[in-house]
Amino acid sequence: MKKKLALILIALMVSVLGFVGGVSAQSVTYHPSLAHKDGAMAYEHMKYLAYEIGPRVAGSENEQKAKAYIKGQFERMGFTTEVQEFSYTRRGVTTVSSNIIAYKPGKSSKQVIVGAHYDSVAAGRGVDDNASGVGVMLEVAEVLKKINTPYSIVFIAFGAEEAGLQGSNYYASQMTKAEIEYTVGMINLDSLAVGDQMYVYGSPGDDGFIRDQALKIVDKKKLNVETNPGLNPTYPAGTTGDWSDHAPFKRAGIPIGYLESTNWEIGDMDGYTQTVKHRGVWHTQNDTIEFIEQEFPGRIQEHLSTFSVLLTDLLKFMNKTITAK
Repeated sequence: MKKKLALILIALMVSVLGFVGGVSAQSVTYHPSLAHKDGAMAYEHMKYLAYEIGPRVAGSENEQKAKAYIKGQFERMGFTTEVQEFSYTRRGVTTVSSNIIAYKPGKSSKQVIVGAHYDSVAAGRGVDDNASGVGVMLEVAEVLKKINTPYSIVFIAFGAEEAGLQGSNYYASQMTKAEIEYTVGMINLDSLAVGDQMYVYGSPGDDGFIRDQALKIVDKKKLNVETNPGLNPTYPAGTTGDWSDHAPFKRAGIPIGYLESTNWEIGDMDGYTQTVKHRGVWHTQNDTIEFIEQEFPGRIQEHLSTFSVLLTDLLKFMNKTITAK
């Protein structure tokens, strides 16, 4: 009887351990055909994060569920994956969060970092900000998993961005001098779904090679993507502000690229006002699939597809010979 009871207890422990933060350790699977239609897989990841999990406030149970889901997806794809835990203290309260890191070897040991934050604010469901960015990152990772890219790629889902770029700040702070030197660039994906226009930004000068190469792909494939026109002198043409996860890498001297959808020609012309029709959607109750699809039919699908194509080609053909360290 004791032996039987012990076996039951062991089975219960295995069941509990196999259910991490509400997401089964056996990762959620999708039909392989989704990976062959640009934006389709990204949409499913976005929907899962926003609706099966919901708002993902830093340090919350839902952020933990999102972490488990993203880790499971990277592992399903076959990537070497790790979780980098960190903590931060604000107003006397210490919060624990995590970055999820997946490594894809390339032709060169030099690397490109591709990042998107998976946390959200409490309002809405965090569809645009930033389940959309995570969705595109996961789709592109799956598309490229068996393609020999010019550089190795480090895919990172950052935690606690909405709490002050905590995840990206922590990751960048842990990079050694050697890691910084062999990182040729960092590409950030944030709020891709709802803005009136799709943009790619980069560092100033020669370090803007990621933006410049992206715009060549845009021209070749006739994608509806542009760059900041520079109407606001605070943010020169082709650049952007330091308000998202690219900023810590930029401070470390790493060239950046940044994909985003917003509208630089309205409001204060600073990129914060996303749409003419509804101004800002991020950080509001309107950041849901229902609202975006009702008010901007087809926009989510167009944006996810476009950004997926652009990022895939950029990572497949990226070349930094003109600014090699």
